[in-house]
Amino acid sequence: MGALPDSPRVAFEALRDFIQAALSAQGLPDADAAQVAELMAEADLQGSDGHGVIRLPQYTKRIQAGGINVRPQIRVVREKAAMAVIDGDNGMGHLVVSRAVDLAIAKARDCGVAWVSTRYSNHAGPASLYARMPLNHHMVGLYFAVGNANHLPPWGGMDMLLSTNPIAAAFPAGDEPPVVLDMATTVAAYGKVKARAKRGEPMPEGWMIDREGKPLTDPTRAHEGFLLPIGEHKGYGLALMVGLLAGTLGGAAMGRDVVDFNADHVSVTNTGQAILVIDLAAFGDPAGFSDAVDALVRDIRSSARLPGVERIWLPGEQSHLRREAARTAGIALVPALVAELDLLADSLGVPRLARSA
Repeated sequence: MGALPDSPRVAFEALRDFIQAALSAQGLPDADAAQVAELMAEADLQGSDGHGVIRLPQYTKRIQAGGINVRPQIRVVREKAAMAVIDGDNGMGHLVVSRAVDLAIAKARDCGVAWVSTRYSNHAGPASLYARMPLNHHMVGLYFAVGNANHLPPWGGMDMLLSTNPIAAAFPAGDEPPVVLDMATTVAAYGKVKARAKRGEPMPEGWMIDREGKPLTDPTRAHEGFLLPIGEHKGYGLALMVGLLAGTLGGAAMGRDVVDFNADHVSVTNTGQAILVIDLAAFGDPAGFSDAVDALVRDIRSSARLPGVERIWLPGEQSHLRREAARTAGIALVPALVAELDLLADSLGVPRLARSA
């Protein structure tokens, strides 16, 4: 769900510039602040409102408490031809993962495929941002991450030892929008819980349960329960596998070692992510692949629909349409969030976020 009907709208550029100013005021170098701001605003542009500017107050708390390094020395610590491990030096996750994607693209161009893991990273926004980056190079991107707080117990248990552990995959098309899957391994990402709380809206039954196994629909009481995995025990297993790939493999936190960055603003999170990039040219003609994707997309979209179904959607289509609409009409932000951002701007001594006319 989006923002409320009376939500103020802001231009993408205004939102990006506001975030950049706020981050620069807290000590991030201008180039780093600009890169993080671009990605955070892009999250809101595509409708990922649980991972965009809504996170700025939380990032600010961690930066000001010393929980994030504003001038990290991001470096490669392990490397072979088709793989690498990047140490993010506790920098902003957007910077660390972007560096990992750039390296994976370069390696995939030489090797056909490449895997790059991160450790000592931080929250980096929606997974699709990074899975999409290889598309401009006629490459496929697959992204895996360990969430920044444990909200999921093992199936049948009560100890929250796993997180939402998202996965994303992006495939280039020709005339059609790219096929982009971005999903948590829980029924809902915790960012969506945060967004519901900010909008004052209840959660649907099936997102969370309390410790007695009863549905939990009040997002302000989320701390009293835990998220449910997709597909019951299958989602639990998938969350575990993603965590092993994105966290344990690269030397990042997993299980009990995951720091809840919602409650702890000081401790180093050692967040782990991983990006796998596949160069289409290594497998054949990239244009032929894109044409095949177009044909498959059109077959799926035009296939027979159940009664009452108006349209069959492909993964990523609705985000694509939201992105195009928001570029014209502006990005809708919840009034409560705008008020919070105004207070943040005043505290940092930067201009308040400019609303669209």
